[in-house]
Amino acid sequence: MKRIKAKNPALYVERTYRTLAENGLVSSFVKIQDTDLHILSDQEVSAWSFELALQYRLQIENYIKQRPEFLGALSPLSQDILAPPIVKEMLAAGSMADVGPMAAVAGVIAEYVGKALLQRGCRDVMVENGGDIYINRTRDCTVAVFAGQSSLSLQVGIKLAASIMPVGVCTSSGTVGHSLSFGLADAVVVVAHSTALADAVATRLGNEVGTSISGDAGIKRALQVGQAIEGVLGVVVICGEKIGAVGNVELVKLGAVKK
Repeated sequence: MKRIKAKNPALYVERTYRTLAENGLVSSFVKIQDTDLHILSDQEVSAWSFELALQYRLQIENYIKQRPEFLGALSPLSQDILAPPIVKEMLAAGSMADVGPMAAVAGVIAEYVGKALLQRGCRDVMVENGGDIYINRTRDCTVAVFAGQSSLSLQVGIKLAASIMPVGVCTSSGTVGHSLSFGLADAVVVVAHSTALADAVATRLGNEVGTSISGDAGIKRALQVGQAIEGVLGVVVICGEKIGAVGNVELVKLGAVKK
């Protein structure tokens, strides 16, 4: 499941932003090809997480063998009643966001691993997969926004109330990371109850801040489109030194963070 590579500041390539994660939870790491999970939980879950990530990857990979167009599609594909649940969720997310189903792959794996860990007895779980995060906490938490070379990177956070959990927080960027984006935004962050949907919509909105509609107009366009998609709780867009937000998101200023 390869995804096209873009510009990669060292902070992202080395995943050093993971050292900024909240204390008080146990960290576990899983790396299977381009699935790169950082799990924070109230207990050690490395073995479980590897087993689960492998299981869900195989379901997606086996489906791609049956339906090769699933891998490279840039627009929605029809639903398939015979597909495994994780694939059905990717197809649905792609349709709602008007993008290909693989735009939801990182978010959906994070979500499915996180939900399975909860079913196995964990109370607090956060699963991050390349910047896309599934969160189920028993208390409020804040997610820092990484926006590449922008001066706003890691200086702004999104505060999430425990009452809205579980929630997905997913980021798309035209300047950071390995995911395909046709846009120029440093960060487009989408919050939704479905992490698969948040991932797919982040990709869609990242494309809205592109070469034809940039700057203030691009940010405004992305916020308008995001607000109109059912299931989206909120959107934050950072492009250079400018930021815009819409929906049920509470932005907070973070202290000085070493990049």
